[in-house]
Amino acid sequence: ARFKVRGYPTVILMTADGAEISRLPGDADAPQIMAVLQAGLSGGRPIKAVLADARAGKTLSANEWRMLAFHGWEVDEDQLLPAKERPTLLAELAGLARRSEAASGARDGETSTRLWLKALAASDDGKGLKPEAAQRELVQRVLGDAALTRTHMDVLANEAADIVQVLTAEESAERAALVGRYEAALVRLQADATLSRADRLSALVARVRLGRLGQGKDVVQPKLPEALVREVRDTAARLDREITDGYERQALVTSAGWLLGQAGLWAESDALLKANLTKSHSPYYLMSQLGGNARRLGRTDEALQWYQQAFDRSEGPATRLQWGSGYFSALVDLAPADAGRIEKTAAQLFSEAAKDKGAFHERSARSLQRVGSKLSEWNKDGSKAAVLQRLKRQLDGVCAAVEAADGQRATCEGVLKLKTAG
Repeated sequence: ARFKVRGYPTVILMTADGAEISRLPGDADAPQIMAVLQAGLSGGRPIKAVLADARAGKTLSANEWRMLAFHGWEVDEDQLLPAKERPTLLAELAGLARRSEAASGARDGETSTRLWLKALAASDDGKGLKPEAAQRELVQRVLGDAALTRTHMDVLANEAADIVQVLTAEESAERAALVGRYEAALVRLQADATLSRADRLSALVARVRLGRLGQGKDVVQPKLPEALVREVRDTAARLDREITDGYERQALVTSAGWLLGQAGLWAESDALLKANLTKSHSPYYLMSQLGGNARRLGRTDEALQWYQQAFDRSEGPATRLQWGSGYFSALVDLAPADAGRIEKTAAQLFSEAAKDKGAFHERSARSLQRVGSKLSEWNKDGSKAAVLQRLKRQLDGVCAAVEAADGQRATCEGVLKLKTAG
């Protein structure tokens, strides 16, 4: 809670007294992460101080600019500034970094380029930056240079669709040209044996996302080139066949299963996930995905069965509350008439929360708040008031035993609020 850790993994480098030097990104290449870590360990200052000095026009070292460029802005959780201001800030820093690079004679522009790419990625759906020719030229130059593409692989692959949407208009010649150049760069990354399997798969994911642009996020059977669909199918099968490490398998099978669905290969996705249930150390991840597949295809009963199995198999107090709230939300959405099952599941989650000292902090608190919100939504016409009254009495008993000093009791009391007559 102190460091606003909202998800795993979050890697924070801090001073001995707890001041945050940097929040490291999880998607950058391992050598880049190590270089940033070493820079931070070599006299790194708290990120807030570095950011303040940069914006005030003070001179920063190359390492400090690097720390800003590689800061995990996407997991910063509004500690440095509100998320809505992030695109503008990153663009501001990119301009300042470019001037610093020019003054020092640095020719590669790695820091300023990374900041520009992150600024564009944060500007999705019209937020933040507006497209400019200079930014389009920068992206095209990076995509056309194999070394630069490799250097900025994580941002280019993970944010491909967002960057293209910001820089070009739908169905425009500019978009077609940019997607074509992006496609060539991503194919190179897929073939780069110096990258991990996960990073190479992320390049294929980006190609499918680009192929789906303009078709709607909820389209179940997208129109994609046959060669690309075939490549998705073949890649998933090869990964399943070749991977021997359990942890790598867990990460890539879940990604490949999701990707198969995005390509419209739902039967192949289900088959891959089911085949790996007995091989997985955490099969509830795969079960949850199977539930998502079934839900997307309109198979309501099957979806709920998988979501329930995922909850039943989940381990760890915070994980159980998260998976349980996911199952509960699906239950309210897909089977709103099943009042007995809904009440029983909510009561179980409140009972489990009572045994967890951290249930009303951060991640777990958000899981329980989702349950409360879903209950209120379910009872919007007042017809389920008796159920909510019983659950509220149970929750009041839980809250009475929660510590008040750190705010957990107040959070608990706010989970479920009943409408008063009036």
